[in-house]
Amino acid sequence: MPAPAPDTEELLRRCVAGEGRARQQLLSCHHDRLRQMVAVRLDRRLLARLDPSDIVQEVLLEAHQKLDGYLRERPLPFYPWLHRLASERLALAHRKHRTRGRDVGRESRAFALPDDSAWLLAGQLVAKDPTPGHAAMREESRRQVREGLEQLEPVECEILAMRYLEGLSFPEIAAILGIREGAAKMRHLRAMTRMRSIMNADH
Repeated sequence: MPAPAPDTEELLRRCVAGEGRARQQLLSCHHDRLRQMVAVRLDRRLLARLDPSDIVQEVLLEAHQKLDGYLRERPLPFYPWLHRLASERLALAHRKHRTRGRDVGRESRAFALPDDSAWLLAGQLVAKDPTPGHAAMREESRRQVREGLEQLEPVECEILAMRYLEGLSFPEIAAILGIREGAAKMRHLRAMTRMRSIMNADH
């Protein structure tokens, strides 16, 4: 039986000790999570020109270049640090293609996920409804939830996306957003309460 893969904290300790192989393992073991994060948030109109894997490779290269500074300071847990780098890289990609005269940037609005991902998130939230009803009712609930997402505060939408599309834990979400874990949980509860009230409005 193969040995279990080392966890992030172990790899960080080995990086501090100067193990070059540990650096590569540390970065590569988060590739899939970062790709999911980018795929969820990349504007679909950019897919003909940008592949999520290409953006992830750029993020991992940047992380490699900045890793020594990160190891000295440890400003936040490792994956939330990578997530922030990826968010900055995505913002640059969207701005770059807007300035080329082909506006693929998202409109100024509260909910900033691409529309396909917003519909996917709405479906995830409806699936958690304890009274799902018939298929037609579920689809109507999904439509209502999709519209309801636009009414939430931006940070609440971010929390729902990170929780249900990226599968992040509350400590990770809190670190990424720079808030306390309790605040992240409270905002999540507030958003879910709002979504449930929308789903139940016409039941």
